[in-house]
Amino acid sequence: MTLRLSLGIFVLMAALGGAGWWRLSGTADTAQAADPPPQPRIPVKTAPVQVRDVPVLLNGLGTVQALNVVEVKAQANGTLIALPAREGQEVHKDDIVAEIDPRPYKAALDQAMAQRNEDLAMLRSAQLDLQRFQRLAKQSFAPLQQVDDQQAMVDKLVAAVALDNAAIETARINLDYCTIRAPMDGRISLYQLNVGNLVLAANQTGIISITQDKPITVVFTLPEADLARVQAAQAKGTVPVEVASGNDSTHIITTGTLLTPNNTIDTTTGTISLKAIFDNADDHLWPGQFVNASVQVNTLKNAVTVPVPAVQHGPDGLFIYVKTQRHRRSARRAGRLPG
Repeated sequence: MTLRLSLGIFVLMAALGGAGWWRLSGTADTAQAADPPPQPRIPVKTAPVQVRDVPVLLNGLGTVQALNVVEVKAQANGTLIALPAREGQEVHKDDIVAEIDPRPYKAALDQAMAQRNEDLAMLRSAQLDLQRFQRLAKQSFAPLQQVDDQQAMVDKLVAAVALDNAAIETARINLDYCTIRAPMDGRISLYQLNVGNLVLAANQTGIISITQDKPITVVFTLPEADLARVQAAQAKGTVPVEVASGNDSTHIITTGTLLTPNNTIDTTTGTISLKAIFDNADDHLWPGQFVNASVQVNTLKNAVTVPVPAVQHGPDGLFIYVKTQRHRRSARRAGRLPG
């Protein structure tokens, strides 16, 4: 009996010890599951709400276009002997940009002037003869037929002198064509022909081109639904236009004014093209450049404003977080913002 009693007590103690170990182990696991490691704190920056005037902008994509573009071509045949203007140089109106060998045209001018001098000498002689024949005819010493013939000779020589004057003018024009001048202020392109080449007036290849980049224009598009707002802004006065970089719409390059919308709407895209003009004194706009244009059609007075990064997008629309004075470490969601 004593041995059986001892075995029973041992088994009971072992069972109680195992149950206690299982309970303690489960409690430890529960405690570990209930107490996860603390998450790192996320820093939050705040900004004050400001009351100010806010411009209402319509944004569109556009390209920079030169106000005028001139393709400089030869009007006289000859050898290109000089290009005084460098590639990329800014030139002014009447600056020499190219020169063609003038010697053949100078010779043609000299020939025309010599021919006129010959005809003038013959004209003076014919006029003197006419005067003598007229005096003799009055005294009946010369027939009237001779007077008439001499008058016709004088008239013919007068016409010949007039023709010589026209030939001289033509020769001078052709000689002037040998010196090509800039028709406007602008920037020289890369050379399309080099010195030493033979240029022909009938050739379609130009020598250089000149682009007028001061002032310069930007052509951009807006949805046709925005046309009424643009027209209303134009009715009030000058409409400002801002231009930003094509890669960074927040970086404003320069500011100009709206010239006009196009006279038709593109039915395939439902957009309308508009043109704005800019001084471009700093050369920040370049013909062919891709830009973002913003037209200011209105101004909201005393509007409540917040920084753009503070505006969040949610399933119910736009919202912002507002820091309250009562709970400095907490934030609450404000009501939905107007779209």
